[in-house]
Amino acid sequence: MCGIIGVLGDHEAAPILVDALKRLEYRGYDSAGIATVRNGQLDRRRAVGKLVNLSDLLVHQPLSGKAGIGHTRWATHGAPTEGNAHPHQAGRVAVVHNGIIENYQDLREELASHGITPQTDTDTETVALLAEHYLDQGNSPRDAAQLTLSRLDGAYALCFLFEGEEDLLIAARKGSPLAIGHGDGEMFVGSDAIALSPMTDRITYLEEGDMAVVTRTSLEIRNAENRVANRPVKTIRIDAARIDKGGHRHFMAKEIAEQPTVLADAISRYLPAGADDIVLPEAIDFTAIDRLTMVACGTAFYACNVAKYWFEQLARLPVEIDVASEFRYREPPVPKGTAALFVSQSGETADTLAALRYCAGKADRILSVVNVPESSISRESDLALPIHAGVEIGVASTKAFTCQLLVLALLALEAARQRGEITAGELQDRLEDVRALPGLLNQALTIGDPVERLSRDLAEARDILFLGRGAMYPLALEGALKLKEISYIHAEGYASGELKHGPIALVDDHVPVIVMAPRDALFEKTISNMQEVMARGGRILLVSDAKGIKSAGDGVWRTIQMPDVSAFLAPILYAIPAQLLAYHTAVAKGTDVDQPRNLAKSVTVE
Repeated sequence: MCGIIGVLGDHEAAPILVDALKRLEYRGYDSAGIATVRNGQLDRRRAVGKLVNLSDLLVHQPLSGKAGIGHTRWATHGAPTEGNAHPHQAGRVAVVHNGIIENYQDLREELASHGITPQTDTDTETVALLAEHYLDQGNSPRDAAQLTLSRLDGAYALCFLFEGEEDLLIAARKGSPLAIGHGDGEMFVGSDAIALSPMTDRITYLEEGDMAVVTRTSLEIRNAENRVANRPVKTIRIDAARIDKGGHRHFMAKEIAEQPTVLADAISRYLPAGADDIVLPEAIDFTAIDRLTMVACGTAFYACNVAKYWFEQLARLPVEIDVASEFRYREPPVPKGTAALFVSQSGETADTLAALRYCAGKADRILSVVNVPESSISRESDLALPIHAGVEIGVASTKAFTCQLLVLALLALEAARQRGEITAGELQDRLEDVRALPGLLNQALTIGDPVERLSRDLAEARDILFLGRGAMYPLALEGALKLKEISYIHAEGYASGELKHGPIALVDDHVPVIVMAPRDALFEKTISNMQEVMARGGRILLVSDAKGIKSAGDGVWRTIQMPDVSAFLAPILYAIPAQLLAYHTAVAKGTDVDQPRNLAKSVTVE
């Protein structure tokens, strides 16, 4: 989850490194640091907390040099302290690292036998110590790095900087993403293309097991078998306007507001103007599939929960869903006729990628729904479906979630068409509903002001319950997750019918209960559950359409009125109030909306 950057340039590296780290800070913000080489001498600066603290330090203690590496940290081994901050240095070697070195304790014991003692609590320092040890044995920097890499177990994206070497970076990846940027007489290393976009749009993605030897004028990549590997140079287009706040107070606010636009873009890709059918990047035969296994983490897992309703109800296709971090360790059988579908915003989520690799060779087809077309999950899938959400910086996913839902909804409709479970007329009606979604989202965003006012009351709560039925149950789970992530209020989501099987014991006049309930076939049953809450003094916040609010009658504490929408697409539309409730409650509490404590955007470690 950490972000790393490397620069071999024609200009002072420090400001370039810090600017790139700003674009990577969504990956971790416990501490940050940079190291440079100037006149052969290696030096570094590190600071605890947000990147601004490192920027302040560099004003008073500048760091010169045109070759350097940088890092923004999400702590795994060792507390967020200056001593544990990257880059880690051992003698002539400085290292930045994203991932976990699983055998670092064994390596420490080996190094101790040579009289080499670590100074930090981190696994990463062991990499620097080991490389320095190999330099002491007379190895070149390149050979020392290669020998070091051969000893490491676990996951890593690494970049080495050596004293006396002002035209050399060595980078390697195993389980964590890493890219090389090509400039004009300059070269760059970065965790992703976002960090490199101001410097270059020409990117080479390292593949699993690759080691890259980088100079200002050359790039040599060797694969896991130590053979020269020719990886392609790709031109990447990143809209710089999508990487700033665009006048909004937070990235999350901007990304919530962008949803009508990005959904309209995604719809135009899958439902081009003049086309009557859904257009996928590549054909898939759903008639040959007996069941679908869906795997994801966090918010993407809740998108899968919604999609289970769609695939089973519309396409009559049985669906199994699982949390990626449990899936492969459960070692489930993958019978013939199974398609496996993996959902990940970054396309690099470590647990989801591991689950995909477990299914490779077992499932008939590997499908993925991703936001980064060049990601590992995308590249290792038989069919990758991009969600076209654009860059998402806020840690709490918003527009990526609704775009994931959109793509999964269209995929379910395509499955229903192929399997003969929907008529041509019914399909066109559904597609017309999809085309109308951006306009409905624009209407839904007008609830911002009333939500802001009632969120001041929610900010006083210690516990909040979310309820939903059918496909709205996963929205209750997502609403609770969003609130927990950024406001730090304890919240739980439940299926409305499960309330009386335990959670109702929590209900009193201090626990708001947020009910996600468009007026659909299950609405009357939801009203009954609401009455059970109100009979016990509970405060109901009902999120529904005008008819639903009118039917609910008296006794409801607060209401949020939503536009009318088909039951099929209600989960996408009702993501808006879930997001706005979390956002405005967090703002009212004064928490860090875009960078909540203990979290990072891209989870690339187990």
